[in-house]
Amino acid sequence: MVMRVSDTTPKLEHKGYNRGLILGLTMAESMLLLVFCLLLVAAAMISTERNRRYEAEQRLALLEKKQAEQTSLIVQLQSKLISGDLSAADRATLEKEWRELVLARQTLDSLGADGTKPGDLQELAKVAEVLKQHGVDLAKAPDEVAKLLTGEGGGKGAHDWPPIINLDDAKKNYFQSGSAELTKTFERMLDTTISNEIASNLSLYDADIVEVIGHTDEQRVSRESSNLDDTLIGAMDGKVPISAVEPADNAGLGLARAIAVANVLKANPKLKNVTILPMSAAQLILPGDRVTTGQAGSVESRRRIEIRVRGRTAPVAVINDATALPVSVR
Repeated sequence: MVMRVSDTTPKLEHKGYNRGLILGLTMAESMLLLVFCLLLVAAAMISTERNRRYEAEQRLALLEKKQAEQTSLIVQLQSKLISGDLSAADRATLEKEWRELVLARQTLDSLGADGTKPGDLQELAKVAEVLKQHGVDLAKAPDEVAKLLTGEGGGKGAHDWPPIINLDDAKKNYFQSGSAELTKTFERMLDTTISNEIASNLSLYDADIVEVIGHTDEQRVSRESSNLDDTLIGAMDGKVPISAVEPADNAGLGLARAIAVANVLKANPKLKNVTILPMSAAQLILPGDRVTTGQAGSVESRRRIEIRVRGRTAPVAVINDATALPVSVR
């Protein structure tokens, strides 16, 4: 019995000792290892912060140096200005810029007295840019408008139609082949530069209708069946994604692409009060408004979107119970 007690005791003590080990280390050794790791992390963080502080101090020193140089230059210019020690060229430049500054201030004060706001000047700048694009001098614009209002010119010469925005798919690849889905690049263009140009034309020509016309080439669409009857209205209302529209011919493909473009334009705040009409010219109209006589195959230059602006039409009065044709009110 004594021998069994002595044999069992060392085993129990060894088992208890093993319970205090972590990966072969005692608790004290494990804590020392953990503290050492934490010190390494802290040292790395301190080193990083020290480097950042050094870089910030270097940048601050450069800025202070530049500020000192600029301050010195200002002091020199002030001294020259006070003493009158300026060359003839410097004096002429100073006087010219001072006169321009005074005139600009007087102009702003005069415009403010008339109720003109900075936003009005920005709109005027946009109009001036559009007039410049069409070869009309801003100073002569009132005379040109007066001539149009009084009917001078006797109806001769070319009409001043709103410009057509022609988006040639061959240059930018606006659509995936055989699909109406827009590329991200084209979508960004529609929402920025193209929307701005449309809004400018609408304002300049007092129009309120935007026509989006989809054109295709004469290459056949490979799809055998179409679901346009079931999806077009939903696609226009935004309830059906344009990817769900599956045309089986070029007429449907042109219309689906026009709807995809129209939906982006309708969502733009600049065009919120404008009616946007998607249309399809299919494969019938060549660039330059010429009717095709047959040009089979893939022709990139024919795959395009045209955007036109116009005024709303209204029916004329019915005379002798005859059917009247619509007439433009603008």
